[in-house]
Amino acid sequence: MNPEDAKDKLMKELNKNKSLEFFSVPLVIVFFVASVLIGVGLGYFLAGIEGPSISSSTRSTNTSKSASGILDKEKFPDKAEGKLKKGGIDGEGNFHLERSGGKSQNVYLTSSTVDLSQYVGKKVRVWGQTFTAQKAGWLMDVGYLEVL
Repeated sequence: MNPEDAKDKLMKELNKNKSLEFFSVPLVIVFFVASVLIGVGLGYFLAGIEGPSISSSTRSTNTSKSASGILDKEKFPDKAEGKLKKGGIDGEGNFHLERSGGKSQNVYLTSSTVDLSQYVGKKVRVWGQTFTAQKAGWLMDVGYLEVL
């Protein structure tokens, strides 16, 4: 085969490959867009499926009672129980536990961990950290609450 024929044959092959490049770029774009759409759709679908819940070792495992907060006996070593009522005493606490023995036995409560307003009127047991108070006999920051 003479060099001119080889050159012509090579040029024809390059021209054929050039036409394939034109189709490969849009094909890659279509594949990419389709992949993104399928991924988003699959993610949306899977987000709607409720899977098994992962329970923390610090949470209560007793399912017969309602509980909220973080049960950490090192951070919240103090425990009290009574009927949860709204209102503190002279600006100390937002809620209090009404216990037998009269007002002097009330535990005044505040909490950044548990929404105590959800449990007003219920008999509860709380774990928390005792703080020094000016007016309250017992002022506690609640970390964990269990409905009795």
